[in-house]
Amino acid sequence: MNHLNTEEFKELFDSQYPRLYRLLSGILGDCSAAEDIAQDTFLKLLQNPPAQTSNLSGWLMRVGKNLAFNRLKRENNREKRESQLGSPGREEPENALLRKEDMLLTSKALAAISARDRTCLVLRSLGHTYAEIAEIIGVETGSVGTILARARKHFRQEFLKLKGSDDSVL
Repeated sequence: MNHLNTEEFKELFDSQYPRLYRLLSGILGDCSAAEDIAQDTFLKLLQNPPAQTSNLSGWLMRVGKNLAFNRLKRENNREKRESQLGSPGREEPENALLRKEDMLLTSKALAAISARDRTCLVLRSLGHTYAEIAEIIGVETGSVGTILARARKHFRQEFLKLKGSDDSVL
């Protein structure tokens, strides 16, 4: 197993942290949580580096994405438990409440689709090219358009199902 020396790690951190942070903040919608997960991702690299170090950028993106989705699942499960216990939340203005509801529905809809679809949608929404997405998820560049189209369809179906609507607003 190859271990990175301090200089290699610093170079990798400097070049990949901003990209990883953007991905994570897009998935989580929370800057602080994105910073935490990005740091955890690099810590995992130090503690248990992959056997193949030829694509550390892709490895970092995959590990970070998985950690972010695990965090979202834990938060969704916690919210479910709290709502079942009837714990009252603080009263928010109507717009903030609607925005929070849409964010929750978006998170739940993303969690309901496949990890590959979810990753593609988030990466594309962050402005990544088809080539970058292909590298991160490990497919041919020519397949990304089809994967994205199907991912959008699956996301829309899940979002509308959760919202309890079949209108074509999305």
